[in-house]
Amino acid sequence: MKPIYDLIIRGGTVVLPWGLEQADIGVALGRIVTLAPGADAEAGEVFDATGLHVLPGLIDAHTHLRDDPAVENIASGTRAAILGGLTAVFDMPNGNPSITTKERLAVKKEYAATRSWCDLGLYVGAARDNIPSLAELELEDGVCAIKVFAGSSTGDLLIESDELLEQVMRSGRRRIAYHSEDEYRLRERKHLFHEGMPYVNHMEWRDVEAAFLGTRRLMALARKTGRPAHILHVSTAEELDYLADYRDIATVEVLLNHLTQWAPDAYEKLGAYAVMNPPIRDKRHWEAAWAAVRDGMVDVVGSDHAPHSKANKEKPWPSTAAGLTGIQTIVPLMLDHVSAGRLSLMRLADVMCAGPARVYGVVGKGRIARGYDADFTIVDMKKSRTIEQDWIASPCGWSPFVGTTVQGWPVATIIRGRTVMRDDEVLGEPEGQLVSFAG
Repeated sequence: MKPIYDLIIRGGTVVLPWGLEQADIGVALGRIVTLAPGADAEAGEVFDATGLHVLPGLIDAHTHLRDDPAVENIASGTRAAILGGLTAVFDMPNGNPSITTKERLAVKKEYAATRSWCDLGLYVGAARDNIPSLAELELEDGVCAIKVFAGSSTGDLLIESDELLEQVMRSGRRRIAYHSEDEYRLRERKHLFHEGMPYVNHMEWRDVEAAFLGTRRLMALARKTGRPAHILHVSTAEELDYLADYRDIATVEVLLNHLTQWAPDAYEKLGAYAVMNPPIRDKRHWEAAWAAVRDGMVDVVGSDHAPHSKANKEKPWPSTAAGLTGIQTIVPLMLDHVSAGRLSLMRLADVMCAGPARVYGVVGKGRIARGYDADFTIVDMKKSRTIEQDWIASPCGWSPFVGTTVQGWPVATIIRGRTVMRDDEVLGEPEGQLVSFAG
């Protein structure tokens, strides 16, 4: 009797944990059943991946889906995600309202259940009034981590003092994700800048020391409490060098933007559309970020997708809203970096799949292997394409990468054995599920 599968992917070059191999993949009931289904095997769907690379389903572990239908929400943001080749995203808590209670988390999960096109992880925000509840909240279904804003950004979440930070670290046990700019330095320096100064001043105000000081303080407290830390959007050469001595307790995220843009070029070209927190910095830090990717310091690469309306982005500095879109463009741009020789497809799968799975304790995702979820990002490395605005799904209506030509493109997104995107076409209905995390 011939073996029968729900899906067979044939003929592709598969990015496996142990290397690149020509292999077929057999899928049943949403899981990978075999990497050798046999030439006589049959399936309800056969995907011909000849000439393509099959990656494990890529994850963007740092997104802000906003809950604002005019700018972005779970429905539009996850649709953008699958168009860009992502199979799962983790959504930050600083929406309106911020996700800081069990009740607000339940409402968000109920909303997402019928609207998410990809699988979804949710952060819970640490606030002054919910610290005693964090140990319980971090174990809720679908919660990827507690998020701490130690430096102010968009939203009303801020935990800036060492006393409060230590209380957060002593409430619970899972790895905490941090925005690590030092709030006190930001406040002390704000008077040096005034309305209408050039946008490049954003990186002067939120300077290297603001980021480095924030990270040093967090590492001291992490060592004191024994609580593991994940430092988000590390943007300076100084932090990356320093964190090498804290690998026992700290993991590291670098953003696509800090691997792709640098100052002053980005500010001269894009103006307000280059403003984000922490800021895009000069080329010394860009070079350090790539060195950290090459030497294994970087665990995760994310987009920090944080859309705003054009009206709020185009205000004069410093009133302009900080944050850039990126959920749909991170995979094409990272593939272009692969084509340019800055990293391999193996390393890309590490920092956008295995790395997020390891850092956040994802269950059943992170690699192509028997028994894992049948999540795949299928890409054509021979395809050259220009990112155009009419391809961007986010309703905010802009991307800093429109007009950028890339080499390498996602041609299909498969989630738990379902092909949800092929050749720019979204297929079926939104059937995303909450990602499972080990407690």
